[in-house]
Amino acid sequence: MGSDCGPGGSQSRAVWCAHVDGWTTLHTNCDQNLRPSNQRNCFRVCDWHKDLYDWRLGAWNACVPVSARTFGAARPLPCSGGEEGIQTREVGCMLKADGLPADDAICEYFEPKPRLEQACLIPCPQDCVVSEYSPWTSCSKTCGTGLRNRVRSVLVPPLFGGALCPNLTEFQSCKPGPCKGPEGLYSHRVGPWGPCALLGSRTARQAKRRKGKGQGLRERGGAKDPETRELIQKKRTRNRLNRQDSPFWDIQVGYQTREVTCIHRNGSTVARNLCGPRDQPLIIQSCVLPKACQVTEWAEWSSCSKTCVDPESPGGNRTRQRQVLQFSVGEEAPCPPLEESEPCEPQGGGVPPCTTYTWRTTEWTDCRVDVLLSQQDRRRSNMTGLCGGGLQTREVYCVQANAEVLKYLADLREKEKASPPVENRLCQGPVPNRSQLCQIPCPIDCQVSPWGAWGPCTFENCDDQTGKKGFKLRRRQISNEPTGGPGSCPHLVEAVPCDEPTCYGWQLLSLEKCLPADGQQCGPGARQPQVRCINSSGKSVDGSLCSPFPPPEPVACDVPCSRDCVLSDWTAWSTCSQTCSSKTVEGKQMRTRSILAYNAGEGGALCPNSSALQEVRNCNEHACTVYHWQTGPWGPCTEDPSSPSFNASAAVRSSSQGPCSLGMQTRKVICVRVNVGQVPPKKCPDGPRPTTMRPCQLPCKKDCIVTPFSDWTECPLICDAAGNAVKKKQSRKRLIIQMPSNGGQECPEVLEEERDCEAPRSCPGFRWKTHKWRKCQLVPWTLRKDDPGAQENCGSGLQTRAMSCRQLDGTQGDISECLKFAKVMPPVTQRCQLPCQDDCQLTSWSKFSSCTADCVGVRTRKRALIGRSKKKDKCKNTQMYPLSETQYCPCDKYNAQPVGRWSDCILPEGARAESPLGMKVQGDIKECGQGYRYQAMACYDQDSRLVETARCNSHGYIEEACIIPCPSDCKLSEWSNWSRCSKSCGSGVKVRSKWLREKPYNGGRPCPKLDHINQPQVYEVVPCQSDCNQYVWVAEPWSVWKVSNVDLKENCGEGVQTRKVRCMLNTVDGPSEAVEDYLCDPEEMPLGARESRLPCPEDCVLNDWGPWSRCSLPCTRTNSRVRTAYTIRSPSVGRECPDTTDKEACSLNLNCFNYFYNITDWSTCQLSPNAVCGRGIKTRMLDCVRSDGKSVDMKFCEELNLERKWQMNASCVVECPVNCQMSEWSPWSDCSQTCGLEGKMRRQRLVVQASQGDGRPCPSQMEQWKPCPVRPCFRWQYSAWSECRVESVVCGEGMRYRNLSCFVSDGSADGEFSMVDEELCSSLELAVNGDKQILLKEPCTLPCPGECYLMEWSDWSSCVNICVKEAGVDFGSVQVRSRAVLAQEPENLQLCPDQVWESKPCTGGECFQYKWFGSSPPNSTGAWCQRSDGLNVTGGCPAVSPPLDNSSCDPPCLMPKSFCSEAAVCACEDGFTEVLSLTGRLRECAPIPVLEIPTAGDKKGDVKTSRAVNPTLPSTVQPGRSGRTWYLQPYGPDGKLKMWVYGVAAGAFVLLIFIVSMIYLACKKPKRPQRQRQQNNRLKPLTLAYDGDTDM
Repeated sequence: MGSDCGPGGSQSRAVWCAHVDGWTTLHTNCDQNLRPSNQRNCFRVCDWHKDLYDWRLGAWNACVPVSARTFGAARPLPCSGGEEGIQTREVGCMLKADGLPADDAICEYFEPKPRLEQACLIPCPQDCVVSEYSPWTSCSKTCGTGLRNRVRSVLVPPLFGGALCPNLTEFQSCKPGPCKGPEGLYSHRVGPWGPCALLGSRTARQAKRRKGKGQGLRERGGAKDPETRELIQKKRTRNRLNRQDSPFWDIQVGYQTREVTCIHRNGSTVARNLCGPRDQPLIIQSCVLPKACQVTEWAEWSSCSKTCVDPESPGGNRTRQRQVLQFSVGEEAPCPPLEESEPCEPQGGGVPPCTTYTWRTTEWTDCRVDVLLSQQDRRRSNMTGLCGGGLQTREVYCVQANAEVLKYLADLREKEKASPPVENRLCQGPVPNRSQLCQIPCPIDCQVSPWGAWGPCTFENCDDQTGKKGFKLRRRQISNEPTGGPGSCPHLVEAVPCDEPTCYGWQLLSLEKCLPADGQQCGPGARQPQVRCINSSGKSVDGSLCSPFPPPEPVACDVPCSRDCVLSDWTAWSTCSQTCSSKTVEGKQMRTRSILAYNAGEGGALCPNSSALQEVRNCNEHACTVYHWQTGPWGPCTEDPSSPSFNASAAVRSSSQGPCSLGMQTRKVICVRVNVGQVPPKKCPDGPRPTTMRPCQLPCKKDCIVTPFSDWTECPLICDAAGNAVKKKQSRKRLIIQMPSNGGQECPEVLEEERDCEAPRSCPGFRWKTHKWRKCQLVPWTLRKDDPGAQENCGSGLQTRAMSCRQLDGTQGDISECLKFAKVMPPVTQRCQLPCQDDCQLTSWSKFSSCTADCVGVRTRKRALIGRSKKKDKCKNTQMYPLSETQYCPCDKYNAQPVGRWSDCILPEGARAESPLGMKVQGDIKECGQGYRYQAMACYDQDSRLVETARCNSHGYIEEACIIPCPSDCKLSEWSNWSRCSKSCGSGVKVRSKWLREKPYNGGRPCPKLDHINQPQVYEVVPCQSDCNQYVWVAEPWSVWKVSNVDLKENCGEGVQTRKVRCMLNTVDGPSEAVEDYLCDPEEMPLGARESRLPCPEDCVLNDWGPWSRCSLPCTRTNSRVRTAYTIRSPSVGRECPDTTDKEACSLNLNCFNYFYNITDWSTCQLSPNAVCGRGIKTRMLDCVRSDGKSVDMKFCEELNLERKWQMNASCVVECPVNCQMSEWSPWSDCSQTCGLEGKMRRQRLVVQASQGDGRPCPSQMEQWKPCPVRPCFRWQYSAWSECRVESVVCGEGMRYRNLSCFVSDGSADGEFSMVDEELCSSLELAVNGDKQILLKEPCTLPCPGECYLMEWSDWSSCVNICVKEAGVDFGSVQVRSRAVLAQEPENLQLCPDQVWESKPCTGGECFQYKWFGSSPPNSTGAWCQRSDGLNVTGGCPAVSPPLDNSSCDPPCLMPKSFCSEAAVCACEDGFTEVLSLTGRLRECAPIPVLEIPTAGDKKGDVKTSRAVNPTLPSTVQPGRSGRTWYLQPYGPDGKLKMWVYGVAAGAFVLLIFIVSMIYLACKKPKRPQRQRQQNNRLKPLTLAYDGDTDM
């Protein structure tokens, strides 16, 4: 630690001498004896001292008033709640080791010094508060001078130095009248009984006498036969039990005495003979010698009930016991507890860890979509083929967590590995989910393209062309990826038989320019064909393959000479009118040409007639017999016996379910003729024939897996009223963890087992067995022979009996068991009476006679005198000794009536309650429909006492049918039809929607969000693509020229040509049918007429212009586009041809366009038609847009190779509408009350799965109740104490008694208790208000005549809270009781004892206020103090002079709201001011107006006048209130109006005149001068608009 820490250091300081004015002077000028030291020892503190030193905190001292600490401060007179005070304590630093004090600086180094004082509150003194006096009692004497008195009780004791309680008794002398004879001056007074004592050693003599008696019996019984001996032995055993020889009771009967004195009325003791010889009290009696309870020492502690180690689980308990050696006898205290327990934890190193429990789950069930359907969907759907989002469930159960880690479910192959279920209550922690969302993949239907064109007639197999028939084929393609592969698609190839098949042929590509023969410039010629060799698929092949077939011949043509007719080229062949040909239908194609220029009269080739301008040919000449292969569905996957691994894989699967093998699937393939049906396979081509077999993966087998059986449930031990065990059943169960599939082992049928419990021979229970009373033992004659009137063999004595413990079946039990489990032990001693010769002896009462009729009949019982009593006259007195008793027969009349409210509507129990061994998810639990509600029935007897409902032949309830309305989901319409695509060319959208049909009610599924017209916003939007070439303009050839300027000779000149233009549907085979013109793009519509010049003979003739070339991008004016034509007829000499090239500049958005892609918005999430929710797809589309905003064909963008970076499809999720899932109702709880009318049974349910999406919400009712059957409430209750009884003696120490009776009530708070037979309480524990110590008698003192004594204790007062409401101070609650003094003789008043009171704390006391009340009633004679509950009291009111009554004022104060003040002057109550007459007397009490002047924080800015409520309140602003209140009193002390009142009245009058004047001016119509109107007609009269504001 070093020497730098701790004591031993030193501190220094400078010291100098200074003048009083502050300047420094010589040291010699100061007194050296007073010089302070400039050095001292110190303690150097280091960090490690923190563990050695600490603050010592002393106790807080008493609270001292602040005023006592303030010099010169006077204590305020009124005390409101309490006085502020200060209490102090001592705080010092100490050394922890020995507690020695240390320097405070050491502890302050580490933490600040704790506070030395704190504020406290000194309660105000609380004076004693007493009640009003009771009425005066009658006079204590019937003659002479006596006393009468009245008493009161203490309500609140004096507290905190308050005034003591006043006298509780007030006496008043009384004289009923003179006594006619001598007054009774003397009376016997008995003292208390003395202790019980024994006379000699009587027990030894009795034992000796019993011993001799037993030997004589044995001697006499020696000659008896065995049966007689057995009977004697049984009797002897019985007698031994009746004798008090039990080791637990050593009861000895002794005697006790008491003193009897003679007392004079003045309280002095006189000679005993003055009291007279008659009615001498008993001075000796038998008694039981008291003995304290004796118990053994404590036995060893039992082992701990907890036998394992787990710090998180609650600890165990261990107990120890002791036995009773001797029960308490007499008035001794009962035995102490014989068993005690304490918490414990298991000790030792070999203690195993505690069993832990964990949740386990079964396998998820198959995914189900139907549970998510709404009511509307369930009714509408066929429930098959559902897919998409669904719900799957599982069971949750509790198992014991094994020490070794089990591989669960994933590796489970043997059911022995699973753990058996245990009760769910053993598992803690969150319960795993019992349901989850799942997905069933929706099948994707196969989508195919339209059919292609028919191909050429070809062989099935070009490698084998011998004797084979030919086919024309057409094909279509699969446009998506269907579920299950291409096998689920329709046929993709159709065939038509044909003749002359070929595998290769020449394809005409084009015809060259017409060349005249022999090198001529014009005239007949030929066009050479450009061909290539193609196969049947249209692919180019080597030309040698086509060598067997002649190539196409050159096509004859004419090059018109200058004077010849000029014809256009043939148009392309039109679309074939039929797809196939038959006997009645043939396909035709047509082509046309037109006249471009006429011939020049004679010498030129003539133009043909109109029929030669058109050609028709046959097409699609094949027959209309179309064949295709049709496939059936694939069959199940089966094992392939031909597979070499079949046997081995089967062996592996059977043993360990190893890898699953390959199998084989087959399907049926047939040849089908369209519109006819199945035909022989040879009709279809073999090439495209589908396969009939394919390999497949065999699914693995899954065996059923179940848990082992749980342990058997415990057998409940239920006993009937006779004490016999009722047989019950016990059960066990097991759960299915995994369901079988694919041919696996099936689950066992038995999942639950039940068996009868082994019932014990008798129910466990114990009872006390009482034996016969022994004979009555009297006090020995030697002790009582001197007692006058005593006789030797009769009188009062004691008798005892034996007690033993029995089980309910009668077998012997241990005493300790009866002490624990049996009812209260019956008494073992009782008083008895041995009749004397002079006493009257009677037989016991007989049983009551039977009743002949209820309610109206009577029944009797009798007894008779016996022996000499029959002859004694006093015994014949039937008043003293009645020989018969008569009572009315019991009246068993009962009436039932309903009580309480109706219960909730409860559905009938349709299913078993939830098992404790596994929690299932609520399936289709019935939650609505017809149920029943219940109302309890109470049964009353003829005395309106509650009895068991069975007496009224009722099962305890009234049932009434009720309806729990079923929830109805929101109902929408079906989907509307899809709208048309929003664009006719390119990408648009199409929409469909639903509308509201019925709103939900009773908790049904909610509707989607509603719009402003209360319609649900349910719609689907998907993109759509309109093919820009779907509809095309088709122009027919130009008509013949209509020349306007006709030159008949030349047949040429200006003219017009027309043609018909139609919009047609475009197909793969070309335009097919005409449609409405609006479907085609109007901008693209060809011209229907043209004006041009018909060439004259010998003019140059050009063909029609070709298409414009495309403008190169970007579009600028420097670029241009061209179109060309070529010469068909050359001109004659001297004439020239026009330009064959036309050119125009490129202009943006006129003839030159830019192109770009446009992406559409995402569609709504698209589900399969059979799906409700789950994963779907949202799509969007690309659109090719021209720079002028028009959508065009995609080829324009594709030709530019524009970048396509967008994703067209994306997955999406539609939230599943999961209905709220509730658990099953729990079992009904126990009744909230064991008896009475208001008991309720409840049951709850929990939310297992909250609702999701638009699922049905959870019901609000999570709890149900129904009334319990009404049972009477029985209780043991004491009767009132009897008066103090001292036998026949007048006064002294006596006893008072009370009875313990059985009472019944209906259990309500204000229900009255009625006495019933004690048998009805026999099943209750013998206790009164929880107190098992039954006290039926207690000593008391009966005062002697003339004696002054204390009364009995008053009842406990109500609980009173010591508080002050205004200050919010609370000092706890208290209740009190008191004993007042009573006197009977005036001369004995000085001998009276002091009155007494006692108090105890309580809870829930009421806070009362006390207030003085004057004499409002005219007949009142004074003022009184009253508590806030209306009780008149003495004490408690503030210590001020009470208001005087009106009799002190002259004349009395009779005006309303007036009272007589302390100065004997009439004054007014709060809120009223005095109006005096001229003579100075009170004339009336006028209300005081109150002017509230608001502050800035007050929101109300107007001035209000209201009546004062309490103008004498202090003017301080209360917390939470803003503003001030000024009270304006218009009257002065002399009753005259103050001056400011006149000033205010005058100001108000002036203000009123001003307002009237302004209103007059505003409403008066002004006069206009005439000249003003003439000179300036633009002036308008002034108008004042009055807006209703008073500020005008």
